Amino acid sequence: MLWFSRKGMGTMLNMATETNNNFAGQVMLNPDLKSPKAQEFEDKLSARIVGQDRAVRKIAGLYQIYLAGMSNQGRPVGNLLFLGPTGSGKTRVVEAAAEVLFGDPNAVIKIDCAEFQHSHEIAKLIGSPPGYLGHRETSPMLTQENLDRYHTEADKLSFILFDEIEKASDSLWQLLLGILDKATLTLGDNRRVDFSKTIIFMTSNLGAREMSELISGNIGFAPKKKSTGLGQAPVDIDYKIYRTAVDAARRKFSPEFMNRIDKTVVFRSLRDEHLRQILTLELKQVQERILRSSGAKFIFQCTEAAKDLLLEEGIDYKYGARPLKRAIERFIVFPLSNLVASGQVKLGDLVIVDLDVEKHKLTFTKEERGALISEYGVEYAEHFSPSSKRNRAVVELPKVGEEQTNIVRAGERKDR
Repeated sequence: MLWFSRKGMGTMLNMATETNNNFAGQVMLNPDLKSPKAQEFEDKLSARIVGQDRAVRKIAGLYQIYLAGMSNQGRPVGNLLFLGPTGSGKTRVVEAAAEVLFGDPNAVIKIDCAEFQHSHEIAKLIGSPPGYLGHRETSPMLTQENLDRYHTEADKLSFILFDEIEKASDSLWQLLLGILDKATLTLGDNRRVDFSKTIIFMTSNLGAREMSELISGNIGFAPKKKSTGLGQAPVDIDYKIYRTAVDAARRKFSPEFMNRIDKTVVFRSLRDEHLRQILTLELKQVQERILRSSGAKFIFQCTEAAKDLLLEEGIDYKYGARPLKRAIERFIVFPLSNLVASGQVKLGDLVIVDLDVEKHKLTFTKEERGALISEYGVEYAEHFSPSSKRNRAVVELPKVGEEQTNIVRAGERKDR
C-alpha cells in the first residue's frame, strides 16, 4: 500500500494541471494530407491512368515535395525507375503527368535509349569535347535551355524520360550516375547543367519475356493450357511479376546505379476491368482527334455491343493495351476516315456505331445534324458554333420531330 502526504498530493496535482495546460495548446497534425494543388494533380492524373495507382501516388508525392520546397537541392526532385510488362503504361504515365501539369503530353524531354547503344553517341546528349569533330557545331540535348523550356510561372519543374534504359550503352549509365546523385552535368563546352528541379523517369522492359509467360500461364514444363485471362489468374500474379522485374533489373544494372534510384515502381498487369476503362479513354481521344482535324467535325458514339466487340478483338493480356489501340484504329478510325473522305458524314452529324449480331460486324449510322442535340452536344458545342474559327459552315438544328437516320457503312471483323 502506498501513502502520500498532502504536500506530495498537491505537487502531483499541480504537475498534472501544468501538463494538461501544455497539451491544451497543441494541435494534432495530419502528415497524410495533401495540398489542394497536389491533390488536384493526383486526381487528374488518376483520371488518365488506369490500373497503376502506385505510380500515380509516387509521382504525386514527389510533386508535393516540390511544392513544399523540401526537395534536396543537391539532387533531383526524384529518380524513378518504371518496370513491368510491355503495354502496361510506363511511358504513358509520364506523358499524362506532363499533360496535367503543362497542358501538353509532349512537354517531356524524352531520350530514346535505343539511339545510344554505342558509347560515341553520348555526344548527342552532352556535345563533343574540344578538339573533336562537331564541337560547338550542334547543340546537345541536355542543355539548361532545353530543361527549362517547359517551365511556367507556377511550376518551374522539368520531366526527363530515359525510355527503355536497358538498351543504352554502359557509357550512358555512367553519365547518369552523376546526374542522379549530384543533379549536375558538365557539357562538352564546360557549361554546367542543373538538374535539381527535375524529376527523372527511367523505363525498362527487363524480364518482359518471363512476365509474359507468367501472365499467359505457360511457364514450366507442364502441357500448355488455353489461357483464360487474368480474370482467373492467381492472386499473387502481381507479386511474381514484381519479383521477376526487380531481379532482372538488379542483374542488368550495377549496384551503384540501383542505389541512386529513389523508387522502383513495377507496373501491374492489366485486367478486364482496366482494359474496359482504357477503351473508354481511347475512344474519347479519337473523338478529340476528330474535333481537332481539318475535316468535317462530328460526334460518334459506340454502343455497349460495339465496345464488347472491340474488347474481344483487342484484348491480349501478354501485350497490354497496345492491341486494343490497334483494334480501335482498325474498326473505328479507318471506317470513320472513309466516311469523312467520301462525304457521307458532314459537319454536325451524330454517328452511331453498333453491332450487327447476325453478321458480327460493326454498323455505322448517322443522325444528320444530331451532334448538338446529343448528350455530348453541350460538351463539344464550341466546335459546332457558327462563330468558331474552325468552322465555315453554319449548323442548323433539326426541327422538332425531324429524325433522319441512315445506314452509311459497316466495318469488317478480322478473319479468324
